[in-house]
Parts: sequence; C-alpha cells; structure tokens
Amino acid sequence: MIEIIYKDSEIIVCHKPPGIPVQTAKTGKQDIVSILQNYFADQGESSEVFIIGRLDQPVEGIMVFARNSKAAAILSRQVQERTIEKEYLALTEGRFEKNTGILENYLLRDGKSNTSQVVQKGTKGAKSAKLFYEVKKVITDSEKLSDILEDTCLESTVSLVSVHLDTGRHHQIRVQMAHAGHPLVGDKKYNKNCPSGYLPVGLCSIRTSFCHPATGKRMEFSVHPKGRLFAELADEFSDMF
Repeated sequence: MIEIIYKDSEIIVCHKPPGIPVQTAKTGKQDIVSILQNYFADQGESSEVFIIGRLDQPVEGIMVFARNSKAAAILSRQVQERTIEKEYLALTEGRFEKNTGILENYLLRDGKSNTSQVVQKGTKGAKSAKLFYEVKKVITDSEKLSDILEDTCLESTVSLVSVHLDTGRHHQIRVQMAHAGHPLVGDKKYNKNCPSGYLPVGLCSIRTSFCHPATGKRMEFSVHPKGRLFAELADEFSDMF
C-alpha cells in the first residue's frame, strides 16, 4: 500500500499514495502512521513513529518520519530553520504568462472548514506564504487529457509545474495556485471546475533533502508520481525523470 524507500534506526522515508490520511482519529480508518507502526511491529522493531511534515489526504508523495524523539526534535528544527528542501510537481489548469515566478500572499486558515484563503496583509491571524514555481511542460489537446476532462471538467490545457516552498502553510500550494488563476487538477476544495465527490489532487511531493539526524550527512530522496492523474499523463512528461 505504501512504498518504503529507506529506513534505519532514526528515520523512515516512504511514498504516500493519494487518498490515505497521514493520521486520523476516525475509528477503523487506516492512516500512514498506523500502517508504519504495524509494519515495524511485524518486524519486531520499535513501533514509534513521529510526524515531521504532512501531506493532505488527496496528495501523494515522499514523506519522512522520525523513529525516536531525539531524531524528531532534530528534524523538526531543520523544518523551522527551513534547511529541509522539498520539491513538488503540480498539475494546474491553464497556461502561465511567465514560465518562472514567485507567488507571495497572506493566508488565513479556517479550522472549521479545514480551508485557507488569501487575505490582505495585516488580517488578524494571517500568515505570509511564499513559493517559487517553474513551468516544466504545457499539455494541450492530448487524447489522454480528454479522458481526464470528462471526470474533472478541466480546461483544454494543463501545465506541469515544479514548486519549491519557502514557507509551509496549510494547503499553501493549492490555495496560492488557485488564487493565481491556475487551480490544481482534481482539487475540489479550491478548483470551482471540479465536480463533487473525492478526487485525487494533481500534486505530488517528488523530492526532499535534509541532514540525517544522527550522522549529519546530507541525504536526498525522490519519487515518481504514481497517482491516477499523473499516471494517465505519464507519457507526456516521461522525459522529466
């Protein structure tokens, strides 16, 4: 169900599939943490798992977990100091005016609806959000794209975009891209073109780099997106990997 890419006594790196939450309080519903805990228990190892960073339930990609409290503290400090690097691949609607750019906004989170929105600077509770993007490929009039259009009511053009976060805010990529006029494919929360019902979101955490909490060695891991939206368009951007 999940692919384990690397593990040792301090960390575990895995590929989270879309549709599975990182952690949930719902009885009987699987999440990544419980899956990993059961995996270690079956191996006769310590089942402690500490969350370092999260991915939204409909989002797939690479995740790093700590296996003890000391490693968790060290990795969490790297997150706060922004020395952990992350790259995402996003499928967005439309064509960008500029192939590279920076999006800077202020985001306000609504805990009741589990959404965030762009607001004016100075709004109480708002936090600054900044990301860098680069358009890798524009896909137009693809037969495979037409198949996806039937499910998601998209425009006839989508852009494959590399995203690097400077900040890590709630739903940041999804909110900022939608505000910029390029909502993510399949994102029913922020894309008004999407129908109701669950859809995987066209977003994958494809690369991360950090210093190992015990050795200090710089480590880098990457994955290929496997979710349906990416899989159906794989031929269009296979040259990227």
